[in-house]
Amino acid sequence: MPQKVLLATDGSKDAALAARAAVDVCQRTGAELHVVHAWHSVPTARLRPFMRAELKKLGNELLEEGVKGVEHSGGLVSGAHLLEGRAADEILDLAGQIGAELVVIGSRGLGPVGRIALGSVSEAVIHHSRCPVLMLRGGEDAWPPERVIFGDDGSEAARAAGDLGASLCGRHGARALLLHAYLRLPGVDVEGRRSNPRIVDDELRRAEKALLERSRELESRLGSRPKTRLVVGEAAACLLKAAEEDAPERTLLAVGSRGLGAIGRMRLGSVSTKVVHAAKGPVLVHPPLRDET
Repeated sequence: MPQKVLLATDGSKDAALAARAAVDVCQRTGAELHVVHAWHSVPTARLRPFMRAELKKLGNELLEEGVKGVEHSGGLVSGAHLLEGRAADEILDLAGQIGAELVVIGSRGLGPVGRIALGSVSEAVIHHSRCPVLMLRGGEDAWPPERVIFGDDGSEAARAAGDLGASLCGRHGARALLLHAYLRLPGVDVEGRRSNPRIVDDELRRAEKALLERSRELESRLGSRPKTRLVVGEAAACLLKAAEEDAPERTLLAVGSRGLGAIGRMRLGSVSTKVVHAAKGPVLVHPPLRDET
């Protein structure tokens, strides 16, 4: 469980939701809560000093609003940080400096332009963070979640995301599903022309047994045993489809990130990237562990 949580704020509705979630996490864990707002001036020689001062003033007001939102939710702010620079870079740098073990951020910002800007910020933070990131969206009722879906792919990052997600949702009585997706059925021959029924059956039995064991592990953190599901299909699509079955805005998706690097992220190849783009509710992404990078 995190001992230090960093909340990124910008005055938007999603940021207010993120503040409520961050307070809930800190009250559950006793973690320190830090709040950050990063403002960025337009790099032009014509930018007058008073305009820069106004931007900084607005940034300070948004930071103060974020702090008040935390305190209104019953939280205690250990540090408030106003930073100048590219938002994602500043958030990530500060997370490293203070030793944050969880970053909480809203999905979208203020207005059409702000939504695009903060959308890129939240995604950049998720894909480059060395600690887990909880991204909030879905409206007022999105936190605490009613459901949590754990994406299982056998990686340590996915396991860590599951452990953390179960711990965060445990006291809220969230219903849970542990899902493992095969891109194609196991046991298909080299040329992919047909499958061996015995090999498929044996592999699925092993996978089902492993899922049941993992479900029992998560039960100790969650307070109830997650249901398990083996499916065939692209993992992100299967996770999103499962979320759509019931209260998608109040369903937390917990996934690991394989850390594909800059080129992989540009191709949008990772499951976590696709889930972050399309999920209607909150998403928890755990970065790859050292041996998975």
